[in-house]
Amino acid sequence: MKYVLSGATVYLDHEFRKADLLIENGRIAGIDSSFSDTAQVFHFEGCMIFPGFVDVHVHLREPGFLYKESIETGTMAAARGGYTHVCSMPNLSPVPDCKEHLEEQLQAIEKDAEIFVSPYGSLTVGQQGEELSDMEAMAPFVAGFSDDGRGVQSLALMQQCMEKAKSLGKMIVAHCEDNSLLKGGYIHDGEYAKAHGHKGICSESEWKPIERDLELVKKTGCSYHVCHVSAKESVALIRKARNKGLDVTAETGPHYLVLDDSQLQEDGRFKMNPPIRSKEDQEALIEGLIDGTISMIATDHAPHSAEEKSKGLEKSMMGVVGLETAFPVLYTHLVKQGILTLEQLIALMHDNPSKRFGLGNEIGVGNPANFTVFDLNRSYRINPEDFVSKGKSTPFEGMEVFGACLMTVYQGNIVWKEEEK
Repeated sequence: MKYVLSGATVYLDHEFRKADLLIENGRIAGIDSSFSDTAQVFHFEGCMIFPGFVDVHVHLREPGFLYKESIETGTMAAARGGYTHVCSMPNLSPVPDCKEHLEEQLQAIEKDAEIFVSPYGSLTVGQQGEELSDMEAMAPFVAGFSDDGRGVQSLALMQQCMEKAKSLGKMIVAHCEDNSLLKGGYIHDGEYAKAHGHKGICSESEWKPIERDLELVKKTGCSYHVCHVSAKESVALIRKARNKGLDVTAETGPHYLVLDDSQLQEDGRFKMNPPIRSKEDQEALIEGLIDGTISMIATDHAPHSAEEKSKGLEKSMMGVVGLETAFPVLYTHLVKQGILTLEQLIALMHDNPSKRFGLGNEIGVGNPANFTVFDLNRSYRINPEDFVSKGKSTPFEGMEVFGACLMTVYQGNIVWKEEEK
């Protein structure tokens, strides 16, 4: 397949310039060259071309929970959001805790993925937090190891996990949560919870296990990544660890950056774990992005059925979808408001996760053609009925945003193209 993208402004060498791209045999064959008349031309005047985004934290739900999402629908949702590379979490059935269980997921990825999917292996057998999974057998096939959805409660077991991961040259990707501090909570232990009689989740349930793990990282030298950071204390701990030179990175999610608990509603679409926290926490997260403490944004895309999300804040399942809304929400609320530059946002959604996890590539001659095209001037209201994900539950429903994904290309194949209206 040979085609040209003409008229757009392209993110090249970490800056933007107007350029035409020639795509041939799955690669970028030319930039600003004289292109042959035989190629099909797509005109994107006034639009932007970014490297395909990288999301290191998604739940694709296959195998085991196809009623929530599948590899096919989840990767189509990713493509519609501008993503070409994602890492999928292991809370599946069977849990990928050995090569045999992982194989089922790898086969589904091979068969149905529209973009690149790198799975995580579980840290512990069945994600039960009692004994190590067969990390050695899975290591060549996984992005790293995680028990996401559950924190590893045992210090001794977490040390074992880190020592094993270090010996295999793999990363620990940690869901940090101390079960003894949860006390039945389901939203942030803040003003909204108090005013509406809800049980709260304290910030300590997140930062305490981060504090524990950072001591273990110092001891083991393990490569360590913190999932979905939501609390200001967590940011401070990670900043301190990075300043000491520990091999530690962290992510946060769009909902923690754009919303705070004063904006909660009595609706399951505002329920996820960790919860949306206070304005102070939100400000600390943004400060963490700006100073590099938090080096990437991940969606924690976590689809559930409509029924599972219809039971209000207390009874709904934890988790919201995010792949199809992340860029427009972040562009609208962080870039257009002057909090981040567009270059900084692309670094958080592509450059930094790409470098840390070895996924994706920059736009350059000879490189695989993995990129996405956005019209940043287009505004619209987020409507879950438009989603290609099976999950429709988002706290951003009805929000007015800028930035429409017109096309996403993976390995030269057009995996998403907006239908002509």
